[in-house]
Amino acid sequence: MIDSDVRKSALTATIENARTQAVRCAAGCVMLLAGNLPAAALAQTACPGIHVKILDIRSSTGAVACALFESSVGFPTEYLHAATQIMVIKVRDRQARCDFEDIAPGSYALAVVHDENMNGKLDVNWLGIPVEGYGFSNDASALLGAPSFAAASFPYGGENLEMTVGLHY
Repeated sequence: MIDSDVRKSALTATIENARTQAVRCAAGCVMLLAGNLPAAALAQTACPGIHVKILDIRSSTGAVACALFESSVGFPTEYLHAATQIMVIKVRDRQARCDFEDIAPGSYALAVVHDENMNGKLDVNWLGIPVEGYGFSNDASALLGAPSFAAASFPYGGENLEMTVGLHY
């Protein structure tokens, strides 16, 4: 009986040791394979959509609102009522990124506002000049008022589109 228990114990230890070695071997193989793959193969790819990196944010205070329009109706001032999609992102380390996914192919324009005091609007001075950051797709100019939809519009074919929008203060 004792001899049988010793054999069972030895057999159990041998099986456990074999399992441990198999797990270590498998982990080593995975590490070797991963080490030989290019970094691009391991990187997470973005989902198809319009991905916008916001540049030139002057402070980490507040939030950035990105409004995507599919027509000139309401562009850019009536974004709460007229935008196809709106995204509000908290600014962290003077950086923000808006990712619009599940967007149908078409023509779009983007308006971006840095709402520093988080009151839900682009604040202006007594002359009507913005005192918070703003920007548009195509870096459309806003010299004597907001740019037209045509000036800010861009084609989107359903692929993964990376854009940048610089803010102006």
